[in-house]
Amino acid sequence: MPRSTVFFTRHPTLPGFTLSFGLSVLFLSLVILLPLSALFIYTSGMSWQEFWGAISDPRVVASYKVTALGALYSTIIVTGVGLLLAWIITRYDFPGRKLIDTLVDLPFALPTAVAGLTMAALFAANGWIGQYFAMFDIKIAYAFPGIVIAMIFTSLPFVVRAVQPVLQDVGPEYEEAAHTLGATRAQTFWRVILPSLVPALVTGASQAFIRSLGEFGAVILIAGNMPFETEITSLMIFVRLAEFNYPSAAAIASVVLLASLVLLFTLQLLQGRFLSWQRRG
Repeated sequence: MPRSTVFFTRHPTLPGFTLSFGLSVLFLSLVILLPLSALFIYTSGMSWQEFWGAISDPRVVASYKVTALGALYSTIIVTGVGLLLAWIITRYDFPGRKLIDTLVDLPFALPTAVAGLTMAALFAANGWIGQYFAMFDIKIAYAFPGIVIAMIFTSLPFVVRAVQPVLQDVGPEYEEAAHTLGATRAQTFWRVILPSLVPALVTGASQAFIRSLGEFGAVILIAGNMPFETEITSLMIFVRLAEFNYPSAAAIASVVLLASLVLLFTLQLLQGRFLSWQRRG
């Protein structure tokens, strides 16, 4: 067997496996593995009782619940809205389409602190939007709904950019063929279009959920940060750092890291099984 086929399933464009692989591993080590190892170094000096006490503090547990619920609600919303946006951008040609397509990536370019400050001003009781909700005694800024809105803003691009290329591959000819065979619009969407989009939707929604779990800047400026009510886990890490309690902060951060890794590995496993099922089908 030629040596190149041991590492590659096809002839590589970039020459030099040793150099390319070495640089990639070095970059991953410096950017990802080294910071993670520092996190575990802090927690390794703690006893089990200290570690459990840090992550099971009632205030910290309340922040887990607030963060998880906010991420769940925002993910459900961005999955539906992201699918709709991707559909409009891909399927229709109208004035301003490119502008909307560009604005989808705005959360990636805009500092999250600026986004949080802007949303807090808009949705405050005396803000441009919040004043209309205040008339019905509905509080958005400095309350739990503000957390959900901030998470929606920062996680929406993940769903749109995951679904958009799949919609571009599933061209209008599939819909036309379904209509020719007598399928209604609802049947075409549920039986022809949606099954092709499920892997991309799951990927985008999972990434949006994980992104919301770790969001900090946009959320803390609109959440109000009330203990046991609107404190998120990222803020609790910051609070422990401000108290110079670095091991406790590292312990809480390890819980978020573990949850994110479990979600990522589960997503990879599900994707692999789905692709295998598609090949067998």
